[in-house]
Amino acid sequence: MYTPHTPQEIEEMLSFIGVKSIEALFEKVPAKHRFPQLDLPAGLTEMEVAAELNEIASANASTDDFISFLGAGAYNHYIPAAVDMILQRGEFYTAYTPYQPEVSQGTLQSIFEFQSLMTELTGMDVSNASHYDGATAAAEAANLAYHTFRGKRKKILVSRSVNPQYRETIRTYMNGMENVSVLGDEIENSETFESFMDLIDKDTAVVVVQYPDFFGRIIDYTKLVEKAHEAGALVTYVFNPTALGLLKPPGAFDADIAVADGQPLGIPLSYGGPYLGIFTVKDKYVRKLAGRLVGETVDEEGTRAYVLTLTAREQHIRREKSTSNICTNQGLMALAATVYLSLLGKSGFKQVANLCYQKAHYAAEQISKLPGFELAFPDTPFFHEFVIKTPKPVNEINLHLEHHWILGGYDLSQDYPEMENHMLIAVTEKISREDIDDFVAALEEVTHD
Repeated sequence: MYTPHTPQEIEEMLSFIGVKSIEALFEKVPAKHRFPQLDLPAGLTEMEVAAELNEIASANASTDDFISFLGAGAYNHYIPAAVDMILQRGEFYTAYTPYQPEVSQGTLQSIFEFQSLMTELTGMDVSNASHYDGATAAAEAANLAYHTFRGKRKKILVSRSVNPQYRETIRTYMNGMENVSVLGDEIENSETFESFMDLIDKDTAVVVVQYPDFFGRIIDYTKLVEKAHEAGALVTYVFNPTALGLLKPPGAFDADIAVADGQPLGIPLSYGGPYLGIFTVKDKYVRKLAGRLVGETVDEEGTRAYVLTLTAREQHIRREKSTSNICTNQGLMALAATVYLSLLGKSGFKQVANLCYQKAHYAAEQISKLPGFELAFPDTPFFHEFVIKTPKPVNEINLHLEHHWILGGYDLSQDYPEMENHMLIAVTEKISREDIDDFVAALEEVTHD
């Protein structure tokens, strides 16, 4: 514990409140509980604490030291220096909830710009001010669908190729809803979606798919969207924002809701967070939209101004009439995404996506030439992630790669038991051709063991 007060300051405070000692402040606490004996180490100076923390941190394998081919929802993209420089300005870094628009115009405008960029990116009509992360946004999408049908439709269909963490979060959210079933992810044949589509019926509230999916595959969901809409159900796309630099946006597929984790947009890996939940919808669902929404208006003098609008959260209205009890957005992370996209522009963003695509395909081509390694889905297009069948357990291979200062791909058997010896590999624009060649050479060593 760090105590900033000098003995003199402590004496002055005690004298002011009329107490002789600090111990006297705790007289109402039973004696046996007042000052328990704690087995704590001796105090350290600031310099000693900094040295110890640096030593602990150095035990972590970070992407500053290792070449990373690990993705599965969090990606090691390059972040322009200007992003952090702008984020760390005091006006943004210390800003909190913009409930008072007259003193929060800068924060509100930055959020409004974020919303505008998200609708342009996704081809959707409306974006909110963001959620905690992609998993939260996906769960709130299911929540929106449930409330849209006033709880009368009881089926939430989630494809098995949606990020496992997102599926788990959706199940957690829906657990408190009366007689709601989260189905679909128990179906193993997620490649053709035929058996998954057979589950769509008049009791389905929403169908959730991922684009590209968790295995990196680019799948055309046009028929699925048509069938869902014929049954009156909504469709949610969980998308990779970087992929939209090249691929058709969810709005072009007539998606009702499109959600994502905005981490690839100028946000570091940071050991898992804080990240950014992107949440966009068709305009017909704007009044069911969870979280904050910033609108543009004019003040009494006719000057452009920004305000929170259409607030349908528990914090603003009676709880039983609210669409969600989510109470905040990742404002600073939304600003990071806004700055990142503004710096890159359309052409720069497309260039990043193209680099990811080209480098991933080069890596897949080289790895699949190795004895014992092959593409798991050779006939399905992919963006910057792909699945490789490996000759040995993925965990064993990744331990070998660490000796070469390489972080290998994701072990899919952790979430898909039938996919033993399957590695999900991600390649971003930060990976060079030499990095890929080193990765391939290290994998080749595995076959010689």
